Amino acid sequence: MTSADTIFALSSGAPPAAIAIMRISGPAAFDILRGLSGRLPTPRRASLCSLRSPETQEILDQALVLVFPGPDTATGENLVELHLHGGRAVVRAVENAIEHFPGVRRAEAGEFTRRAFANGRMDLNEAEGLADLLSAETEWQRRAATQMFGGAFSAAVEEYRQEVLRLSALTEAELDFSDEGDVESQNNILISDGCAQLQQKIAQLLARPPAEKLKDGIRVVLAGPPNSGKSTLLNALVGREAAIVSDIAGTTRDMIEVPVAVEGVALLFTDTAGLRDDSDDAIERIGIDRSHAAMQQADILLWLGPENTGPNHSQIIEISSKNDIPDYTAKSPSALSVSAQTGTGISALLQLVAARAKTLLPPPDQFAINARQRTFLADAANALAACSESTDWLIIAENLRQTRRALDSLTGRAHTEDLLDTVFGKFCVGK
Repeated sequence: MTSADTIFALSSGAPPAAIAIMRISGPAAFDILRGLSGRLPTPRRASLCSLRSPETQEILDQALVLVFPGPDTATGENLVELHLHGGRAVVRAVENAIEHFPGVRRAEAGEFTRRAFANGRMDLNEAEGLADLLSAETEWQRRAATQMFGGAFSAAVEEYRQEVLRLSALTEAELDFSDEGDVESQNNILISDGCAQLQQKIAQLLARPPAEKLKDGIRVVLAGPPNSGKSTLLNALVGREAAIVSDIAGTTRDMIEVPVAVEGVALLFTDTAGLRDDSDDAIERIGIDRSHAAMQQADILLWLGPENTGPNHSQIIEISSKNDIPDYTAKSPSALSVSAQTGTGISALLQLVAARAKTLLPPPDQFAINARQRTFLADAANALAACSESTDWLIIAENLRQTRRALDSLTGRAHTEDLLDTVFGKFCVGK
């Protein structure tokens, strides 16, 4: 795989569709278009062209064509877009025609975006933001991805990097000129305070809820003893028969997970096996053990057992279930009374869960950092902490260099091919 190749791929959805967009990027992109249409239309203006087979001159399609001369393009290279009729046969015929030109091949997954990175059109953080934007299923995910793709995080990282460069310059001055009396001793304080302040800024970023909560969903676990109404409530909350409901104790033996979106927030509802200590069924005991593990991992816990008998959890919601049956036992007024059969309280419960979930997510107007980004930010913070703990200028200079390297790894200034393969492998072919 080399940048000297010209690549092509379908960048829109799989046919059949109303329109199919074929992208061609690389040094031979314009030659390919000339070979297909006999001309090169005016750049950056949609033009109607007849595309013909370069071998038989048979018309393949009437297409709208857009020409983008590099380097001011999405990939930083000459780029052509063919807006075709979206039938399978049309797409296949045009692909076959393009493939016959020399120096051209089909693009690999994420290769268009990878070329954009290689040509300085975006950095790694923006590329990951684009991947998140393409996979966003909720409004909360979309807004966070837009912030990352728009460069908000990269701008913050660049601000940190410039501060590290300033501190490094002061440190080098101490190393080179302090014996000559040309550098004020106040530099010691400026460097120490600067490292501490920057470390605090990064620590505040690391304290934010992680991006994985946005993607994977807030885990909402329903727990309680057998026949407390967990499975029936789960079905009512997700709006379908996701769990088997029975009066037989121990019907639910394993966890049932159902992803849904409520008020633009991704939630993962989890039904668990009923909790009891007197089961002689080995399989049910395994389910009960998994229930305890699920409660420990829960972001929000819906407790359907007797009041104040649930586990100690910061986000527990006491549920008074089955309020439609004659022998219903209500909990205190602070508990939420619901009936999965009549629908009473279900809407209020969903609203409460969504409100709690939003407090566990990054604010929608801010970017959210993922595991890769958190790793390098933590490395930078640790190196800055080491600066504050040392009085040896050589050690301080080295730790500032490590800080700068960690920040460069965030944006891709310093990277490995394995890292790039991981990041750009998330994309589909054609992006």
